[in-house]
Amino acid sequence: MAAASVSKKLQGKVAIVTGGASGIGEATARLFAAYGARAVVIGDIQDEKGRSVAESIGSDRCSYFHCDVTDEEQVKSMVAHTVGAYGSLDVMFSNAGMISEPNQSILDLDLSVFDTLMKINTRGMAACVKHAALKMVELGVRGSIVCSSSAAVEVGIPLNVDYGVSKHAVVGLMGSAYQKLGEHGIRINCISPAVVATPMSARIGLGTVEATEAALGTVCALQGVTLTPERVAEAVAFLASDEAAFVTGHNLVVAGGMSLHAVSKALAKAFKAN
Repeated sequence: MAAASVSKKLQGKVAIVTGGASGIGEATARLFAAYGARAVVIGDIQDEKGRSVAESIGSDRCSYFHCDVTDEEQVKSMVAHTVGAYGSLDVMFSNAGMISEPNQSILDLDLSVFDTLMKINTRGMAACVKHAALKMVELGVRGSIVCSSSAAVEVGIPLNVDYGVSKHAVVGLMGSAYQKLGEHGIRINCISPAVVATPMSARIGLGTVEATEAALGTVCALQGVTLTPERVAEAVAFLASDEAAFVTGHNLVVAGGMSLHAVSKALAKAFKAN
């Protein structure tokens, strides 16, 4: 879709997208630019991919910044770089994260893996929210912060317990922050998608993209629609934009009306089959 033919709901805004080198983050960075964002900074540790995405969007409105979200100083530097280069920070999409291998049930939980995942998914998220919010308060910007959680907080996933814990913590972070940030006119919300049918799904044990789509199709009320990174990005863009000006402290679940019990059974079956 050509940029000229879409809404300019993010016209003039400056945004950071962590984990923006691939997947949902990449789709969101591209959509932010299409929706008129003045500048998009991609924060990631995948340097080659991140630079490539930024260049394809356009060096005049998108740049790459190496940022490991587990290092608070790198997060702080990314925020400072953004404001120094573009003069503002209106949107933070805190999206960087990882998923564990599917053998992490509560009975065989590897706590060293748990610690690594929590450091990225939860501590890293807190660092991004903290430093984006501090800069927005300093600048007097009535900004929007969107955090990546997961539909796992609604349905449960029996064989990725550490991932589920980390994403519940993200919703808890948002729920603990929105009142204080609201005093400064800053909104914070979560986006919680179901499993997106991508090659990553195969790597974590769900089989092919087609197998992922089939598994989701058995548990979603909404039929005939596949959850893609672009569809998640549309939901993020809504929360980031002034269209959601009175929405804060909300966890937006993008899951096609999944049945809670059915999805747990279907995912467990899919993991065991692979």
